[in-house]
Amino acid sequence: MNANNQINYVEFLLWDKARTKSFYQNCFGWEFEDWGPRYISFRGAGLEGGFNGESDRPLTQPGTLIVLYSDDLKAILSKVKKEGGTIKQEPYDFPGGRRFHFEDPNGNELAIWSAV
Repeated sequence: MNANNQINYVEFLLWDKARTKSFYQNCFGWEFEDWGPRYISFRGAGLEGGFNGESDRPLTQPGTLIVLYSDDLKAILSKVKKEGGTIKQEPYDFPGGRRFHFEDPNGNELAIWSAV
């Protein structure tokens, strides 16, 4: 269930889809779903998440993206801007909804998505 303003999803960068799926399936029993050629989501890890190879972000350490959920993407985008967050990627559509990326005052990048 999606809870407003809660951590909802964790996203890792993806370099090798086949090796990533094999590694996490064999080590931890995670299950995967393909969302195109460069994105996979996973279940069975205690928190849902995905591996994103569609991003232009370079593969760096730690390479993890925390994704929050919001019932109202437009309103939370306005709040993030008002409170000094830097928008790194404007809202965009993806299978399942819309999302944007922002940088907090410490330089941490997070994303917020909405099903609407």
